[in-house]
Amino acid sequence: MASEMSQCWWPRGTARTSVRVVLRGKAHAEWKVVLSGDRRTVKDDQYFIDDRAIIWGSDKPEGNVPILPRGHHQFPFKFQLPESSLPCSFESKPGFIRYYIKVTVDIPYASPPQGMKYFTIIGPHIDCMDEQYLKPMVGQDKRPTCCLCCQKGAVMLSTQLERSAYCSGESLKLRASVENQGEEKVRLKVRLMQYVEYFIDRGMLGVTKELQHLVLEYRGEEVGPHSHRNWDSGGTLRLPVMPPSLVGVCRLLQIYYVLKVNLEFERSGDDLQMHFPVTIATVPFRIPNSPTQPNIQYEVASEHVEGGTYIGPEFLLGQVYDGSTNLPQETVVLYRPVYVAVVPNKE
Repeated sequence: MASEMSQCWWPRGTARTSVRVVLRGKAHAEWKVVLSGDRRTVKDDQYFIDDRAIIWGSDKPEGNVPILPRGHHQFPFKFQLPESSLPCSFESKPGFIRYYIKVTVDIPYASPPQGMKYFTIIGPHIDCMDEQYLKPMVGQDKRPTCCLCCQKGAVMLSTQLERSAYCSGESLKLRASVENQGEEKVRLKVRLMQYVEYFIDRGMLGVTKELQHLVLEYRGEEVGPHSHRNWDSGGTLRLPVMPPSLVGVCRLLQIYYVLKVNLEFERSGDDLQMHFPVTIATVPFRIPNSPTQPNIQYEVASEHVEGGTYIGPEFLLGQVYDGSTNLPQETVVLYRPVYVAVVPNKE
């Protein structure tokens, strides 16, 4: 339920026909492409919410035009948010998802004053406790090694991801086992990648754009020849604040994450690798029958992931922003979306 109190102040009694409120949620994608040698801008919009209400007056007044007396006025209003899944608020240069309230005061024969207020939608609802995310994901890769065309011992990597959904602030639960019966050193490397895909449907001229960011990386110690090592991530793979997974909810963009586990060979440059899809959720994991519940707060996304690297110029006050990651000094930011983040409980 979205509920607000619209406030306005008029210096003197003035004829006004109505005070209108619009609740809107929309996605927008836009970038430049080269088509047939010409540089063009392609763009598209998708609306999730477009509700309207008149909170004072009438859109078709009859008889005398109503007059709003001088002074401070408050008009309560209320909108019901759709029960269907709404995509999360999101800001990036190629596209965004925004939700806002706009209030317009209609004045006959004059430009109507307007006010806008942006707010954040946390969705879609993704619960780490859903059964589909609680099943461990396991992988194994094995490669024989050779020396002077003679086959030597094999190198094997076995991994297990305890569950496949996590909230920002939680730590990935990963275990790995390295069996090195080869003749060169190997090293475990773990990376979580963020992928954001944008789509603009223009029939035969449909275009796409993909951005990717390294969310976190871990490089383990070397495992020497003819040796074995087990590794448990513990709290080393703590997730920064980032947008949740967004697949199949918005036709203009989707966000997904992939955990890449590699075993690098020191000399040959070869590697063993396996990929695990990871879901970034909006409801954290809870230990069954535990009196301790996760401590949740809402924070803006980290600056090195999509959703935290860019601030729209309309949300910056008093400064010119060129889209770079370095904001001008003393910049006033009017709005940034926030996301669910789990704060570790103090021992």
